[in-house]
Amino acid sequence: MNNHSDFPYEDIIRLPHPVSRNHPPMSLANRAAQFSPFAALTGHSDAIRETERLTDPFAELEEDRKAQLDEQLRMIMENPALTPEVEITCYRPDEKKSGGSYVTVRGKVKKVDVYTRSILLADGTSLPLDHLYSIGGG
Repeated sequence: MNNHSDFPYEDIIRLPHPVSRNHPPMSLANRAAQFSPFAALTGHSDAIRETERLTDPFAELEEDRKAQLDEQLRMIMENPALTPEVEITCYRPDEKKSGGSYVTVRGKVKKVDVYTRSILLADGTSLPLDHLYSIGGG
């Protein structure tokens, strides 16, 4: 195997590693970054996660349920000082896709605004009357 044709780089294999006089050596982190994976489709994984995210359809309430909610709202409007903390569930439409989700909020009702069709809680939260699902005691 000492034949030059069997191993053509035998003359340079034992030479020291060359070091540049003009450029400082690259750090290991920068050198490793050259070989890190490349995301050719930027945002693709985010789009897939958004597609996988489930939303609920809006459930139209029956008339007796609407009447019950109207009665509860009337009692809250007539006696705002006597109203304890309530638990309100309402439908929140999704901003990015069709559908939405039902959220439950606890708080003290500050005002029921029939003109803007919303319920304002003491903490500043505003809930739409048209998407109201239930009102429960705290």
